[in-house]
Amino acid sequence: MTAYLIDANVFIQAKNLHYGFDFCPAFWDWLVEQNRTGKVASIEKVADELHAGADELSSWAAVRSERFFLRPDKAVVSALHSVSDWASGSGYQPAAVATFLQVADYWLVGHALAHDCTVVTHEVPADTERKVKIPNACIDLGVPCMNPYEMLRRERASFVLGSGGAAV
Repeated sequence: MTAYLIDANVFIQAKNLHYGFDFCPAFWDWLVEQNRTGKVASIEKVADELHAGADELSSWAAVRSERFFLRPDKAVVSALHSVSDWASGSGYQPAAVATFLQVADYWLVGHALAHDCTVVTHEVPADTERKVKIPNACIDLGVPCMNPYEMLRRERASFVLGSGGAAV
């Protein structure tokens, strides 16, 4: 079973664009249901970023348990050393590395590395020295990474109108 770890930008773009709470609640219900089965989660540092928004998304995140927004454990802390070493030795500008090591992206990659998870993000790889991108870290560290649409297709998510008995 693949466990997916979701980046903050997936939640934010879902709320703002494709899956607004007001017109596609099934997306949010699907996330909660998949979390119950152990397939979808995120991390505490992402929750911290979402709480800063003080909006409907931060309210949604606030009622999710520690099972949804996972705390780092010893394995994650150990994996962070590998992620840090990778970032420091990959030709990024020192400011880019320093920024990366202070944001949720670093912890997300570390958690995925420690627990064999797939990172789900809207970021795409980029050949730049100015910003460490999640997909670049994942590729180099051997961590699976995909966009949310790939995850939804892979998991055969279906958001169907009406109450004709269709599952979300």
